[in-house]
Amino acid sequence: MTEDYPKTLLELEERFQSDEDCLAYLSKLRWPEGFVCPRCGCEDSWHTNRGTFMCRECQRQTSVTAGTVFHQSRKPIQLWFRAMWHVTTQKYGANALGLKRVLGLGSYNTAWQWLHKLRRAMVRPGRDNLQGVVEVDETYVGGKKPGKRGRGAEGKELVVIAVEDKGSEGIGRIRLAHLPDASSSSLHSFVEEMIRPGAVVRTDDWSGYEGIEKKGYQRNIATSEEMKLAHLVASLLNRWILGTYQGSVKPTHLTYYLDEFTFRFNRRTSNSRGKLFYRLVQHAMSVDPAPLPTLKGPAVDFLKSVEHKM
Repeated sequence: MTEDYPKTLLELEERFQSDEDCLAYLSKLRWPEGFVCPRCGCEDSWHTNRGTFMCRECQRQTSVTAGTVFHQSRKPIQLWFRAMWHVTTQKYGANALGLKRVLGLGSYNTAWQWLHKLRRAMVRPGRDNLQGVVEVDETYVGGKKPGKRGRGAEGKELVVIAVEDKGSEGIGRIRLAHLPDASSSSLHSFVEEMIRPGAVVRTDDWSGYEGIEKKGYQRNIATSEEMKLAHLVASLLNRWILGTYQGSVKPTHLTYYLDEFTFRFNRRTSNSRGKLFYRLVQHAMSVDPAPLPTLKGPAVDFLKSVEHKM
């Protein structure tokens, strides 16, 4: 399917003037060759007055948004499109209070939930692993607190960074993960999940990376001064968290903020904000629904209090 997306806000508003326009667009993304029944695989159907596809073979009705981020949403899909445009066109990311204002939502909770659903959609299912020369290091995020510094720092959360070294081309793609510790078990699992076997993994001399060669990687040990790429990403990440959340984070939802940072960083050279919108819509149609109970946690009130101050 040819990449097809609005280039400007004006194009977005002119093209998606109704839910029907939005659903037609989503339908082409989900079934580029035409509707296929998820139950029996039949390709013969008709469009009902309720906006669903009725399979002629098994009589199952399927909504375009069923099983996606938009699953069972009571708000207009047109409003979701405005939300995705807002999120992808903000240089440093969007917060719930800002989204509430832009969309005219009556509830802060709705804006907060939508943002977290969209953050979960920023990770493409089945995305390619990093390859080539990959630098791996850890950083700690969180507010300033007294106590131990470095690995095992108290009151902070451990984030592991993997970044492709493209040589003269600069920094390639990145991957981030929130890990419980810097043990070999955690670090090896991260490398195996994020990096393709056969890659050269550049690390410092931390013992947690010992034995990674047995997993099919070549390990190159570098000095702290040589780990420039990972240190740069760590600096940008901490600056982003500091600017957006005043430097304080809670562990409950940190993974999804890392996903947003990764999504934005890996598309930093895109000349079109519309393409970021397109990618987010694509991902939103590919990931599973995120019911409200999965979004709740002890960080909710904390994040609200921080964002209300912005």
